[in-house]
Amino acid sequence: MSPFFELPALWAAETAHSHSMLLYYVALVPALGVAAQWIAWRLHLPGILMLLIFGIILGQFLSPDEVIAGVTGGDASSGTRVLFPLVSLSVAVILFEGSLTLRLGELREAGSAVLRLVTIGAVVTCLMTTLAAHWFLDFSWRVSLLIGSILTVTGPTVITPLLHHIRPTRRISSTLKWEGIVIDPIGAVLAVLVFEELLLPPSVNPWSAALSLGKTVLVGLVLGAAGAGFLVQCIRRFWVPDYLQGILALAVALVSFCISNYLAEESGLITVTLLGIILANQKQAVIEHLIEFKEHLRTLLIGCLFILLGSRIDPQALLDLGWPGVGLVLFLIAVIRPASAFISLAGTQLDWREKVFVGFLAPRGIVAAAVASVFALKLEQLADESGMVDSATPLVSATFLVILSTVTFYGLVSGPLARVLGLAIANPQGLLFAGADHWVRELAKVLHENGVRVMLVDTNYNKISAARMAGLPAECINVLSDQARNEVNLGGIGRMLAVTPNDEVNSLAVQEFRQLFESSGVFQLPFKSHAAADSRSPASHLQARVLFGSDWTFTRIRETVAAGAVFKATKLSDNFSYSDFLVRYGDQAVLMFVIQGETLQVNTVDQKLNPEPGSTVVALVPALPIPPGHAASSEPKAVSSSDSVPTSS
Repeated sequence: MSPFFELPALWAAETAHSHSMLLYYVALVPALGVAAQWIAWRLHLPGILMLLIFGIILGQFLSPDEVIAGVTGGDASSGTRVLFPLVSLSVAVILFEGSLTLRLGELREAGSAVLRLVTIGAVVTCLMTTLAAHWFLDFSWRVSLLIGSILTVTGPTVITPLLHHIRPTRRISSTLKWEGIVIDPIGAVLAVLVFEELLLPPSVNPWSAALSLGKTVLVGLVLGAAGAGFLVQCIRRFWVPDYLQGILALAVALVSFCISNYLAEESGLITVTLLGIILANQKQAVIEHLIEFKEHLRTLLIGCLFILLGSRIDPQALLDLGWPGVGLVLFLIAVIRPASAFISLAGTQLDWREKVFVGFLAPRGIVAAAVASVFALKLEQLADESGMVDSATPLVSATFLVILSTVTFYGLVSGPLARVLGLAIANPQGLLFAGADHWVRELAKVLHENGVRVMLVDTNYNKISAARMAGLPAECINVLSDQARNEVNLGGIGRMLAVTPNDEVNSLAVQEFRQLFESSGVFQLPFKSHAAADSRSPASHLQARVLFGSDWTFTRIRETVAAGAVFKATKLSDNFSYSDFLVRYGDQAVLMFVIQGETLQVNTVDQKLNPEPGSTVVALVPALPIPPGHAASSEPKAVSSSDSVPTSS
């Protein structure tokens, strides 16, 4: 066959191979994202740290720029040009989802701190980073100011997973969450202004910069409000079926982002942020199902983006920065962020421990990478006008070095630091009781006396008053209300027990708190025993893990306690094992919890406990132990309320 006929065949084979590589890469990225987050969950490590590690390893074999370039037929830069529009859209979705969690009520405690961090703190960070980039990396003042503006951002892609992993107190969590979401559009817009007014001819024009800023903010505000108003009307007036509402919200956010960026560069981040904040705080339409849809999408996108981010990191380019790059990172972590935090937070309600924690949590994420890469491309495209094409690669390398270093450092240090400062608990074992009936209060009291953090919520003020008189933390609030999740102090609480006398309320409470505590951390006590197919029982997907045993219901426990049974904590030992405990109390005892060191185990239908010596068992026992040699009855026997045993051993 002549070479003329061989070339099309070779081209077709190469094209097919390129498309196959892209297919494999697209399938591999989310799989690695899930695997990295699962491993991080099992090892109790920050997920973003494992994602970056997996991404760097993948990048040694496959680069996304090269894979995309192989399909498009261009060089590596063409792959970058295709990749970053997709990254920008993903960032828009993540910011939109994050802003859906921003409640204006949180600003009562954190408003002043957030405002100062995104204004005074942003200015201090930008100026000090500019100086550091000039001193350590010998960048020109103009490029130094550009990287200083880029590195003011933190972002929800890194802050949200870390906060979910650390679970600090409510006020500090609200402060950092608001800062991480609001600072992203501010940093991006600041970088655009610096680029357009300082790096491009003609010379600096303050009026032009002010006009550009005003236009950007105005476009973002108008389109964000318009998009939110449109979605609210569609949901409130039932113009769209439920199954399309999540997709519609996503489409509106993406279209608004693109139109906004077309009208004013980087205003799209303002648009999607404001769009989410308005939707989260309006009262006309229910958006809970939108939030759930976006949470799943955010988890997928964060996993994919950080795998892509890690795979684009060139270790050699980072090494080329040498010790000056290390100096810049150390200066950012040890000097710039603490100085920015303490200067901006002076005079706020945050105490010194909270200020220290804020001063040591500022990881940079995908927004910084995307903005730096976009401006690097622009510097290359405008090389003749800017004369700074040689600054493009160092700009991106320095940004990626800061991202990798800060994610690693804060991912490893922030959790232990929060625990040392008393702002978080490593493995929260506390219990949230939905319901505060008499027997629930007695059970919570025994747990409280044995060092378990408890919180009771109920709408009956008399029950809550009785709980407080017994020294138990309690709130008179509807467990199904927004205030239950947003205002109740859940510090140290890791699980929820739905123990009201209403099966439907219990099922709804389970749905409300499943997102917070996950399915493994929500439990339910049925009011009455029903067969699995009983039409009076809630649907199986509305139920949580069943507490204690299939035969023990709210009614039976209440009647047993009324007959004289009590809750008792008993310390097991080699001389008094769990078998001895069963001999003493027989089948009349109901094992409920096991305290093993600092770990609290819950006895459920699907996970029966076998307490070991050294642990403490919390059980419902008859007031009078079964005499030795007497057979244990399979049914609880009513005992006199005057025959009691201590509620703790």
